[in-house]
Amino acid sequence: MNKTAIFEWPLRVYIEDTDAGGIVYYVNYLKFMERARTELLRSQGFEKQCIFDADLMFVVHGLNSEYLKPARLDDQLVVTAKVTRHGKAYMLMEQRVYRQNSEIRELLCRAEVKLACVDKQTIKPKRIPAELLSVLSN
Repeated sequence: MNKTAIFEWPLRVYIEDTDAGGIVYYVNYLKFMERARTELLRSQGFEKQCIFDADLMFVVHGLNSEYLKPARLDDQLVVTAKVTRHGKAYMLMEQRVYRQNSEIRELLCRAEVKLACVDKQTIKPKRIPAELLSVLSN
């Protein structure tokens, strides 16, 4: 995968994602982004169990998000994830949540997420596996 490639994950808004007014509760955008990051890694052959088996975890180290427009019950969304930079023990991802109506995409939320690779037991920084860095760097 090329560092500049954008991964996309479609999803629909269900009632459990919304508040009493039928608007997506702001924290759920972070859940949607987490799913897209997980599916990005899975699409590259790095499922959660594979990472856990290596005694690693990726944890959110920092997050900067901006909510532009609300998503609503039954909306079809597309969540993106793009690795913009990485170091030995971190990845920086740019993420977006769009409402998808036929050919039109409307940006609802954007975020920059810094993920730290840590040892599963000690929660101390640990080098990202070379195989994963190779996939993210190509």
